[in-house]
Amino acid sequence: MKTFYYSIALVCLMLGMASCPGSDPYEPEYAVCTSVTNYPLLKATGYQYVESNVAYLMPDKSDAEFQEHLDEIKKVEARIISCTSFIPGSLPLVGPEARQDEALVWADSALRRAGMVNIPYIVFGSGKARNVPEGFDREEAVAQFISFCKQVAPLAQKYKVTVVIEPLNRAETNLVNSLEEGARIVEAVDHPNLQLLCDIYHMMREDEPASEIVKYGKYIRHCHIAEREERTSPGTKGDDFRPYFRALKEIGYKGCVSIEGRWKDLPQEIQPALSYMQEQFRSL
Repeated sequence: MKTFYYSIALVCLMLGMASCPGSDPYEPEYAVCTSVTNYPLLKATGYQYVESNVAYLMPDKSDAEFQEHLDEIKKVEARIISCTSFIPGSLPLVGPEARQDEALVWADSALRRAGMVNIPYIVFGSGKARNVPEGFDREEAVAQFISFCKQVAPLAQKYKVTVVIEPLNRAETNLVNSLEEGARIVEAVDHPNLQLLCDIYHMMREDEPASEIVKYGKYIRHCHIAEREERTSPGTKGDDFRPYFRALKEIGYKGCVSIEGRWKDLPQEIQPALSYMQEQFRSL
């Protein structure tokens, strides 16, 4: 009899744990796009990762110069989920002045450094670099961009990194402004190391429905977030992210959601932002 009651109690306990906040197997991990030096603060607040910038990998510098950043990563025991701003605007990828050969040298260096420190993703936003010049044939620009991505993907594979294309709003670029357009690039390249990022801020700016996340979920590996109007941190103005979180949950997304926004006082804002995202996700 005691065994019977013990079994019942154990089942009840397990059911109770399953319904507790934070136990959802599809709740993502969280990060903030900020300096690597802030990682200890993020970790103490409850974030799992920091997201840096490709410039931090110093693609145009020597390994000896990069050693300072390697030492910093080791010192703060930083877990870096990704680096943004893959290709600088000074290296256009499309148009009559495209400098793809130079961009590939930059990309190879950045990806190699990412592999050195086990950074799983590189975010391919780079709105200025991929912007189609006025008067230039758009189809030709798309073909140029696809060609570059086809050369980048094997490099990413070589260094065990996945490059994720980030659709941006039209105020930032005129090439790849939706998940649909990003998915077309991914499909054209057809390589496992070139996938897609969904940025909830950009989606909201473009009035892109959350259902697009479900539609193209098989390509989504990473996610960014910020509030729509002023790119503030979650909870500042009270934006409702639940439709997008619901879509992420529907596709079984287990990746990271990184806040890429503007901060007035980062140490004071990161905890309320994390709580706001967790509360909205757990309310689904």
